[in-house]
Amino acid sequence: MNKRRVVVTGMGTVNPIGLSVQEFWNNALAGVSGADYITSFDTTDFTTKFACEIRGFDPEQYIDKKAAKRMDSFTHFAVAAANMAIEDAGLASGTTDHERVGVIIGSGIGGMWTNWKQQNVLFEEKNPRRISPFFVPMLISDIAAGHVSIQHGFKGPNYATTSACATSAHAIGDAMMLIERGDADVMITGGAESAICPMGVGGFNAARALSTNNENPKGASRPFDKERDGFVMGDGGAILVLEEREHALRRGAKIYAELSGMGFTADAYHITEPAPGGEGAMRSMRIAIKDAGLLPEDVSVINAHGTSTLYNDRNETAAIKALFGDHAAKLKINATKSMTGHLLGAAGAMEAIASVLMITHDKVHPTINYSTPDPDCDLDYVPNTAIDFPVNAVLSNSFGFGGHNVSLLFRKYTDA
Repeated sequence: MNKRRVVVTGMGTVNPIGLSVQEFWNNALAGVSGADYITSFDTTDFTTKFACEIRGFDPEQYIDKKAAKRMDSFTHFAVAAANMAIEDAGLASGTTDHERVGVIIGSGIGGMWTNWKQQNVLFEEKNPRRISPFFVPMLISDIAAGHVSIQHGFKGPNYATTSACATSAHAIGDAMMLIERGDADVMITGGAESAICPMGVGGFNAARALSTNNENPKGASRPFDKERDGFVMGDGGAILVLEEREHALRRGAKIYAELSGMGFTADAYHITEPAPGGEGAMRSMRIAIKDAGLLPEDVSVINAHGTSTLYNDRNETAAIKALFGDHAAKLKINATKSMTGHLLGAAGAMEAIASVLMITHDKVHPTINYSTPDPDCDLDYVPNTAIDFPVNAVLSNSFGFGGHNVSLLFRKYTDA
């Protein structure tokens, strides 16, 4: 069976280093860190006192004031990013059959701030009647997809994915499959997260997953560097418009890149640690390359999961070397999280956007804060400075607690 081809025709993002795709890209190329001391709550008693927060964002630029008050901040980020992507794709004119447009937006956690605030209402006032009637629809992770659908009238497939840090990569992969099998012509897809709150930071501190480099927040996220000591939390939303190729051509849409392969696997090993040698990650990359009809040597760049944790960076490197063999030394590998922090459920979509931009501009953004080589991480991670490089195909990796692995393969679009 000939699969319908899937292309990227729009992008939007709100993230710690950019409130638009262009601002994000400019800062990514410049190696700007979004990390700083947390301002949204008092961190006096917390082991980690910094994160990559969203600064300067006004949800009322995208959402009615009354409606915005009835949404968690993760939904604010999702709706804003979706509106940007929809406008970028030229879908706002209403010329597309809305029954053929779907929305899949994932969140690893959902309305974590809402949960924290409403629990405090209950505990402090000891009266369940004081809980907001909007508590549940503000909390649930599928509500972002619902809001985007309602706001724009999109009546195609509509739901959320949740697979920890692989969440939005799964969303993109699901959206791709729906277009390929003919269930939709256009999919609005990605993820959003807003977990930099007391329970979020406290929980990850309890798990000893976060960096505690409080003396140097901007240098704390250092994927593949020997001195890494944990990841840095980030908030944000990232949305792509995926479209069936012929549909995009008929309406004269600009095409950024083609999404031609995906691989989903499970480690079946441990709730937080990756499988030894990155075995599950290796299989997800191999499946994505095969799905795209390519060979390993056709891949130019890998946008790594690159969390800045001991186990992930070491095992992802091992997976790349196991799959690519001698070609691994020729790959350019970078980690967007070195600048944005880890956007959890939104990370996969954020890094998918970075991958598409690398293809569009033939530039590879750096992995910042790389200063001390790790013998276990001995590939080319594009340290500290962006490079010009012919980018024909990019693998974007996302791995989540629970052993979830996703690899997405984006390639330069051609008519052939």
